[in-house]
Parts: sequence; C-alpha cells; structure tokens
Amino acid sequence: MGWSDTPGPSAPYELLDDGFAPDPCDLLVVGCGNILRGDDAVGPVLVRHLVEAGLPDGVRVVDGGTAGMDVAFAMRGARRVVIVDAAATGAEPGTTYRVPAEQLSELPPVDGLHSHNLRWDHALSFGSWLLGPHRPTDVTVYLVEGESYEPGAELSPRVEEAMHAVAGLIRREHLSAPETVEVTEDGYLHVPAALAARYFPGDVLLARLDETPEPALVLVPVRSAEHGGLVLKQSTAAGDRSVLVLEVFDFAPAVGTFEVRWDEERGLLVVPLGAAAVPEGEPDGHRGDDAGGARAGPVGGLPPGHLTRRGGTPAGRGAPERADRAGAGRHRGADGGPPPGAEGGGR
Repeated sequence: MGWSDTPGPSAPYELLDDGFAPDPCDLLVVGCGNILRGDDAVGPVLVRHLVEAGLPDGVRVVDGGTAGMDVAFAMRGARRVVIVDAAATGAEPGTTYRVPAEQLSELPPVDGLHSHNLRWDHALSFGSWLLGPHRPTDVTVYLVEGESYEPGAELSPRVEEAMHAVAGLIRREHLSAPETVEVTEDGYLHVPAALAARYFPGDVLLARLDETPEPALVLVPVRSAEHGGLVLKQSTAAGDRSVLVLEVFDFAPAVGTFEVRWDEERGLLVVPLGAAAVPEGEPDGHRGDDAGGARAGPVGGLPPGHLTRRGGTPAGRGAPERADRAGAGRHRGADGGPPPGAEGGGR
C-alpha cells in the first residue's frame, strides 16, 4: 500500500476507548480552579459542599482543580453540564456572573492548554476537541469574582458567601424539580414546607394580582405579623403552610397547581396563572356562587371580573446574567430588608 493510500488520522472522539467511558448522567457539575490558591478554589470547594449535602441520582461532580484535563473525559455521556470557576475582572469580590450562551461558542484554541491551570473555557475547548459531536451542548457557566489568590489561603468571606449562593442556585435551578404551589376551589393557597421556609420565614406575606407582563399572583415576604399581611398557618405534619387568598382573587380563584419563580430584582415570589378563562354562560364580573351579596365590591380597587377562573400554565425559570454582589440577590421583605433566614443568591 502506497503512502497516498494510507487512511488519514481518526478524529479524537473516534479513538476513545468505550471500556473507560464514564457512566451517563443527567447533570455534571465541574468546579474549576486551584484548591491551593485562595479564592481560585471557589469551584472545587463548591462541588465538595454539594457532595456533603447529598446528590440525587443521575448527578456527577468533578473537582476540576485536581482532575485537570480529565474534566473533558468526564463530560462524556453528560446531558447537561454546569461549570463554576473564579473570575478576575476587577469587579467587587463576590460578584457572580452567569456566562451568556453566545460566549460559550467563542472558546480559546486547544494549543497551549496546561493541566495545572485549566480554566472553564479551557475545559470546554478541550472537551469540544476531544468529544466532537458527542460533547454536551447544554452548558451553564457561573463565575465568581475573587479577592485574594494567595497560596495556602482559604476563601475570603465575600467569595465564600457567593459560593454558598451559587450552590443554592445550582440546587434550585439544576438539581431540583420545579417548585409549585396549589390554589384550591375554596380559595386557599397551599405552600410546601421547604418553599415556605425559604421565601417566607416569617410566615407572613402580602398577596396581589398582576396582569403585566403576564397574569400572575404576586407574593411579597413580610418579616413578621407586626407589619401586617396574611399569616401562613401550618396545615400538615410535614410543615406545609396554607393561607386564604379568596378575596385576592375577587372570590373567583384560579384553581390548580402552578410553578413559581423568585423575582430577585423585586424581592417577591411570582405565580404565573396563564390566560384568563371565563366559564361559558357566566358574564364577566360573575363572582361565583359566593357573590357576597348586593353590596359586595371589588377587592383592592380591582375591577369586577379581574382574573376570573384560570388554568395553570408551566412557566420557565430564569436567572439574570449578573448579580452586582453575591449578597445583592437576597430575598427582600416588604419592609426592604431580607427575611431572616432566607437563602441569598447572586444570580
């Protein structure tokens, strides 16, 4: 066989030995950075916290600080990938970024990569080269601005706070099923125990209906009953909470189970309700069987018929591209401060 007849070199992914392929997983969390250089260790420290807290089936984690280029091999078989790394942009320490998707396509060349200085973009670049068409396409990158990179130092306080915030965000956005609340026909709002503890630690809230940008029930945390509001009362042995919101719905509640999302900017919980649906044969403004008598009027100045019966529509849950500081995303109560015990998050 002449030289010209020799088959060309195979692509890297064609040379991988299937006998050493990692187990497929739904989610791979990678913490990049050097564990021995202060705030550069934010990624590896975060994945260790996730492991200590317990991981559901189908989730793998990789300490990119020690795995080096093995991170690219670990991505094989992962449906989704989340990468956490330190940043040095000159912003306030603890500032947290979520890298826009378009930047994930602008990766550095694989030439010159070093196993002891593997940044998040190096990991993706090498993974793309190595895995070719088998590389994960659903990738999320979180970067935390560091303060000190002194050898042997621990995480600085602001970066450690941001690390816990990002870990909480990963648990909510990537590890957990969508959070939901239920509205019953008799006008009660049922809130699961974990959701109530996270967003309403004072067991008090304000509730109102919004029409823009979408029909939604808006729930504002209040520090305590001293500030007024609706009191969440324990309704099950598991700690679930309930509160009557019949009047908020103008006596015609939207019945169903609805996904929720936390609005970081406004410090409140949004329950999208979907499109309005007035039952056939009922004029707009009908209050249902409990009409409240001839003197009954709209609640809170809402016009009659505002948000009549509706069906639940799943809603996406997003995160802003940047939080000014890790602590800036903390849940704010109706009086402007974070509810005590609420989990913060730079998103």
